[in-house]
Amino acid sequence: WRRRRGGSAREGLRAPTSSGASVPSFCPALRPLGARRGSASGSGSGVGLRRILYRKLAWEAGGVARDSRAGPARSEGWQLLKNYFKWRAECPEISADLHPRSILGLLKSGYVGVLRARDPTGSKVLIYRIAHWDPKVFTAYDAFRVSLITSELIVQEVETQRNGIKAVFDLEGWQFAHAFQITPSVAKKIAAVLTDSFPLKVRGIHLINEPIIFHAVFSMIKPFLTEKIKERIHMHGDNYKQSLLQYFPDILPLEYGGEEYSIEDICQEWTNFIMKSENYLSSISQTVKGEEVT
Repeated sequence: WRRRRGGSAREGLRAPTSSGASVPSFCPALRPLGARRGSASGSGSGVGLRRILYRKLAWEAGGVARDSRAGPARSEGWQLLKNYFKWRAECPEISADLHPRSILGLLKSGYVGVLRARDPTGSKVLIYRIAHWDPKVFTAYDAFRVSLITSELIVQEVETQRNGIKAVFDLEGWQFAHAFQITPSVAKKIAAVLTDSFPLKVRGIHLINEPIIFHAVFSMIKPFLTEKIKERIHMHGDNYKQSLLQYFPDILPLEYGGEEYSIEDICQEWTNFIMKSENYLSSISQTVKGEEVT
């Protein structure tokens, strides 16, 4: 996703298709495995093939193992994959239905956007706007599913595997109705994804416009986080533009101190990309209960 004035946010990234759907675009050598999809999964679900591919991802193509320490990295990567499938099996309310139409209203509201350019460290940058999540219509699991869908798509990029992601949460509009949905169980599931249950590195979490009532929820999530993740959380308050620009110079939307495009454009572009990827997302919308990675 090279930055280009006036260009589309999705240039350089093609929506995955259901044909060989579980074969990431950055692994052309694995494309022939698509023909073995049915035999790899047993039921034709693609889950077995995804295991093979994620193993290849972590061991050969991904950021987890992309250094000279092949032995330790492979062990770490394989453990991460086991955690991922275990998490999916334990959280079917989030992971069993990744079809985007299940959360289409949340997408169309402009809840999430993925910036057109990477930050100076090469990380992909996501922006979530809490004010566009109506807790009377969509549950915390629905909001979580948006994040999982987004992660499943951007994890296909090699550069994102290497450099991870950074997320900006605009908490303006946070209400008690949002807070009541973040139970200890939900908090634990959120923490699991942030720490060791998804093959994507979280390099930074930036909170802006955080109200006082949000801190109670953050206190609930915090004990489940690793020290490394805690150190990567930054609270900017409501006077955030200068401090946020220090982390993300030249790439932010107009509403957040940038100069070129609006957050509405970014959210619409990402929604369009997700919808173009719906066949792929449907193909991986499988409950992996009973599937083991050993």
